[in-house]
Amino acid sequence: MRRVRLAGGIAGAALAIATPALAGPPYVTDDPQPTDRGHWEVYSFVNGAHVTGSTAGETGLDINYGAAPDTQLTLVVPAAYERTGGAWHTGMGVVEAAAKFKVLHQAKDGWTPDVAIFPRLFLPTARAEFGPRRANLLLPVWAGKDLGPWSVFGGGGYQLNPGAGNRDFWQTGLALTRALGERLTLGAEVFHHTREANDGKAFTGANLGMTYKLTDHWALLASGGPGLQNARQEGRYDVYLALLATY
Repeated sequence: MRRVRLAGGIAGAALAIATPALAGPPYVTDDPQPTDRGHWEVYSFVNGAHVTGSTAGETGLDINYGAAPDTQLTLVVPAAYERTGGAWHTGMGVVEAAAKFKVLHQAKDGWTPDVAIFPRLFLPTARAEFGPRRANLLLPVWAGKDLGPWSVFGGGGYQLNPGAGNRDFWQTGLALTRALGERLTLGAEVFHHTREANDGKAFTGANLGMTYKLTDHWALLASGGPGLQNARQEGRYDVYLALLATY
């Protein structure tokens, strides 16, 4: 998941534990590790991003199920919000459906990483101010490697973004995390996308993140950081908070 995933969520609205590492949320950069077969991961999340004159984001559920070995099914059902000029607007967000397929397993004694493909469909379920009017499709490849308490993951892909004034675009990200004991994991990432619209600009951002394991089945996740490139137009900062339930 995402979190404010490279594919959309906030950006669109406003225009881990050691082995295996818990990646993806709370980072924009995704990871290649699917949910274990027969298990669920449910993120109750809220995110937000600020551009000049507007703050926007989503809140909802990010539901992941291990449907088969090395296969994860994902459904994100959000509500969207935006505050512009002192006025609040709310409505249905962009529903996302995705499937992650791990196609390569990392070698314990070598440099071969985990690799997964994670096509993600963005449905036009939101009003125009909260999302695209036509379906979008992200076609990414994600890779990752665990090195003791460290984990590095990243990748990216191409997003089909049809519609008047829109542009298909590339996005990529790279994240590094470290487990500090059995409960706390800290990390950082940098991510980038090319321009999404004819009047848009390319964007680069960075985040710091953390995951804190409350119990065997519950965890808190948080991340946030500034825009580094074209921040005034594309995003001065973003934040993400979630409560994760696993079972």
